[in-house]
Amino acid sequence: MVWQRDFAPELGPLTAPVTFGGDVYVGVGPVVYALASDGQMVGRADLPGTVSSLDSSGGVLRVSTQEEDYTERFTLGAPENLALPVQERVVFPPDPAVTGWLAAAADRVPAAEVPQAARQDPANPFLLLRAAQLAGDSGDSYAALSGVRRALGLTLPFPVWTQLAARLDAAGFSAAATLALDRARRDAAARGLDPALPVSRAALSAYGNPSNYVGILLDQGRLGRAETWMNHLRELSPRFEGASALYLRYAALLEAQGRVGEAEEWRQFTRSLREGSLYNLGPDDTLVIRDVARLAALALLLALLAALLTLLARAWRAQGEDTRAHGGRVRSVWRRPLTRARLSFLSYASFGERLVVALLGTALLTALGGWQWANQTGQGLSAPALNIGTYGGGWYDARLGDLNLRPGPDAALLTGLNAQLSGDGTAARAAYLQAGDDACALNNLGVIAQGRDDAAQARDLYRSALATQPDLAAPAYNLGLNPTEPGTLFQQTYRRGEPRLCYPDRRILARAVSGDLSATLAGDLRRPLDLIGAGDAPPTRLGAALLASLLGLGVLCLLLLVPRAAAETRLGRPAAYRLLALLLPGSSLLGGAWGGVLLLTWALALAGLSPLTGLVRFAELPSPASPAVRGALISVLVLSYAVNLLAVLLVEASALAQRRQERREQG
Repeated sequence: MVWQRDFAPELGPLTAPVTFGGDVYVGVGPVVYALASDGQMVGRADLPGTVSSLDSSGGVLRVSTQEEDYTERFTLGAPENLALPVQERVVFPPDPAVTGWLAAAADRVPAAEVPQAARQDPANPFLLLRAAQLAGDSGDSYAALSGVRRALGLTLPFPVWTQLAARLDAAGFSAAATLALDRARRDAAARGLDPALPVSRAALSAYGNPSNYVGILLDQGRLGRAETWMNHLRELSPRFEGASALYLRYAALLEAQGRVGEAEEWRQFTRSLREGSLYNLGPDDTLVIRDVARLAALALLLALLAALLTLLARAWRAQGEDTRAHGGRVRSVWRRPLTRARLSFLSYASFGERLVVALLGTALLTALGGWQWANQTGQGLSAPALNIGTYGGGWYDARLGDLNLRPGPDAALLTGLNAQLSGDGTAARAAYLQAGDDACALNNLGVIAQGRDDAAQARDLYRSALATQPDLAAPAYNLGLNPTEPGTLFQQTYRRGEPRLCYPDRRILARAVSGDLSATLAGDLRRPLDLIGAGDAPPTRLGAALLASLLGLGVLCLLLLVPRAAAETRLGRPAAYRLLALLLPGSSLLGGAWGGVLLLTWALALAGLSPLTGLVRFAELPSPASPAVRGALISVLVLSYAVNLLAVLLVEASALAQRRQERREQG
């Protein structure tokens, strides 16, 4: 035996060693080690999945990685600077077992064995840092600084740089931590990560969890170091999940120290991230829309029930008289169903009143559809594949198929970006051409043209994109107009000289994953039974409510065609009807133009106050527990009752005057 190298089972499965170019290659977990003829490590490749095989039969060294449902293949270059270059683009999945493998491998080494392990694996920066800390603890500051410099001289993926920066910071090497963060941004930029794209909490955690470390620094009151990390997040991943809360917390701490200008600048930056979201509501846009739809649905339901109850009270006596000859209200349902349908209590309402009720039903169906659309869109926008800070890679491809994107320009843009970031310009161009005159697609076609050294066509495409969407930053940047948006500085700093790609904002992604509200409602109309679980989706209470609303609206529309069952004089104004007219503002005035408005105003105020009961909650809307909100809603409620009382009194006075006039004429 010439030499031997042992790997702990906890590091992952091993592949069969392969000899290539005089070196021995072996896969361990998600990395490939290159070992020289004397057993010394000369290079390491960090890959996005567990290495399943190595192959050198074709004159090049190829490696395959295998995860649950996908396989990726890469080509390795010759070792240099303790690294194995990978010719293809490597996109790391949001999996801490992959991105945190080096740190976990270093942490499992006992302290007494760290110096030897660092000599055997000089490309593991965490081993080098642990060895440097041990040297510093023993008083050898030169060896400690030398170990830190060796760690900073390695070639590492950005998640490892971020993890290393946190450990350097905690160990007191602040300047080295700042340099590691800069290396992390440069590597992330080279791999295609962009500040225009969102990053989920899970992905950010796998990428080194910088937001968590910022929270630790803020808890410790170390605002000086926190500023470095906050700027790192702002440059690389400003749209990470939970960003607004962290930015505002940091701004509040700055303001408490008297740094009011800096605090306001961070607040302004937080507000600027709302651009491109749905209705500029920010990252919680679908939650806000969902709560607005829920509030509107509750208000419309209250208004509809109030209108139906009042109309029932007015028609009760006349309906009882008309159905007596057919067996009564109940028995006539099966004895004379057609006659009973013509004598429903809504048949006694005027056409105008029935029309208002039908409009309320239509609005309720639309509100429930908006609620459903917000749920579906929010679920689609939070899909892991769309929240890793970039597009492409095996993990992304495997997860993107689960989204079932709607065919159209928006889905074509995602397909094109995936191909373009992976270096397939031909496939990207074909996808962008399917997007038609989409401004983003035109800009990215210009980037492809510029890559082919066709500057004239590239500028024409950039101008066309800017003419189609004048506020789009990417073509403006490519034309040298220097727009101010978070991705511009990042592009200038870390991808200088390269044209800027255009990435979809949340509005584009929302159309790609669920379409607009009309598409949702159209799908419900085409497949109504899917609302109660007849299709692939499981049944939900919202689906049942939508189906019930759809059926009720159909009945209301049919009743519009039924002749009125009794005249106004016969119906009169029964006592129960008058009482409900006072208790339910606007419900007795539906025949007039303002009756429906008054009824909706009352119902909206009541729905807004409903969270005080504890039965419902609108988390993203102003709470009625706030004195200002509660006072405003109560004022609207009182005003609706006051206006209704005045209107009812005028109607009663008019009816009384009419009866007196009739008695005079008869007398």
